[in-house]
Amino acid sequence: QAQLVESGGGLVQAGGSLRVSCAVSGRTFSSSAMGWFRQAPGKERQFVAGISPNGDTSVYADSVKGRFTISRDNRKSTLYLQMSSLKPEDTALYYCAAPPVYSAYVGTRGYDYTYWGQGTQVTVAS
Repeated sequence: QAQLVESGGGLVQAGGSLRVSCAVSGRTFSSSAMGWFRQAPGKERQFVAGISPNGDTSVYADSVKGRFTISRDNRKSTLYLQMSSLKPEDTALYYCAAPPVYSAYVGTRGYDYTYWGQGTQVTVAS
């Protein structure tokens, strides 16, 4: 059973930067695409970014393009999301997600993923 554990969230001022991480165990991390999602209070879960198994392809939501960078270290079985130029509207619980099967497809919908972490809170103060 795959386990995903996010870390690195916190409180940051608008315009600042933060990096969140997701440690993955229980599956061959390097064999599948991965994704980051977020959910703000009272809002639906939203796709943020996705990355292919070897990291050569990444996909971003328009709202974060140019500000966020997704990356992965397959040796450490860890997924990252580097966030810069943060805005108050980026405040949310950030989740990493893994698909049900080993696949290179970078999904952008919640139903493309089966395994989810518990989330890490990112709060951006204005």
